[in-house]
Amino acid sequence: MTGNASSQATRSQSWDQDCVVLSIDAMGGDHGPAAVVAGVAKAARLKPDLRFILHGHTDELDKLLQKRKTLKDIVEIRHATEVVQMSDRPSHIMRHGGKTSMWSTVDTVRAGQASVAVSCGNTGALMALSMMRLRKMPGVNRPAIAILWPSRNPQGFNVILDVGADLRADAMDLAQYALMGVAYAHNGLGLEHPRVGLLNVGTEEHKGRAELHEADTRISALAENAQFDYVGFVEGSDIPGDACDVVITDGFTGNVALKTGEGTASLIGDFLRDAFAYSFLSRVASVLAFTSVRRLRKRIDPRRVNGGVFLGLNGTVVKSHGAADATGVAAAVILAHNLAVSSFSDKLAKRVASLDGQAHHNQDTDRKPGSLT
Repeated sequence: MTGNASSQATRSQSWDQDCVVLSIDAMGGDHGPAAVVAGVAKAARLKPDLRFILHGHTDELDKLLQKRKTLKDIVEIRHATEVVQMSDRPSHIMRHGGKTSMWSTVDTVRAGQASVAVSCGNTGALMALSMMRLRKMPGVNRPAIAILWPSRNPQGFNVILDVGADLRADAMDLAQYALMGVAYAHNGLGLEHPRVGLLNVGTEEHKGRAELHEADTRISALAENAQFDYVGFVEGSDIPGDACDVVITDGFTGNVALKTGEGTASLIGDFLRDAFAYSFLSRVASVLAFTSVRRLRKRIDPRRVNGGVFLGLNGTVVKSHGAADATGVAAAVILAHNLAVSSFSDKLAKRVASLDGQAHHNQDTDRKPGSLT
């Protein structure tokens, strides 16, 4: 550790208590620590109360920070000798990842030294480490990953979960996802009374698997006490629509939808470029339409909503896209800041506890007199 890093080792102890401290995996992602540090700097300009604990190779991070003097007093470096690669198996990282920047990032939240962990690294490894180090909230069977999806709603986005934390989900899991999604919509989008929809192959009551019909009944029963409106079954076309604010599904379906949406957005961008480059007149038209095209590009830019939130753990973790540049990293950091200042983790725990209590109550009331089961 260099002399500069040594002086930073206790910097977090002198930060003001009103500051929001985030734990950042500086080594994860396709673009390496340069993009992460640039994103941190960008977020710090927008949120002056932010402070950062960066985990990674000290010498490399020192060089990057020396180029950004504005970060001098708001960043602490914690040395990590190893890095989780995108090809690493989660099981291997759980057994041998104790010296990685990702492990150190999550452990800092576990120790209460930071409010939220942020990483651009391997999603499977990050979820496995987060579950092992932070543990699941009481009453949570399966954690979920929630993302913001561009939509026609006034807030501009919908919440969709799960998008890949666990491929399976039974009726109780889906009901838990509903409460998690409502908490995220409330604290992440400022919606006082979100509308929740359950993703199905159709909106008709008779369609879908048995667990979806059971989940439909459970979520409907929760709506009044949990302060959300349940709109029933929704279809894939409603994910970017205005029929609801929160879309609930299992991790397999959600992840396929996410990747399909990203691919479609990329395809539209390629088609627009090809169309405007087709002829001289189309190139002139592209100049005339520049403002409108830029506005469209901004609305569908996935970097603006970069960051999947791990829900159902005893601590908040934000997963940034692995290919995120400085703009994408900054978006994930700002999302982490907003969740931290709203005490999101505590509010989510209360919602999950209310579901667990209601589930036990329902089980008791469903028992026949004299029954021991």
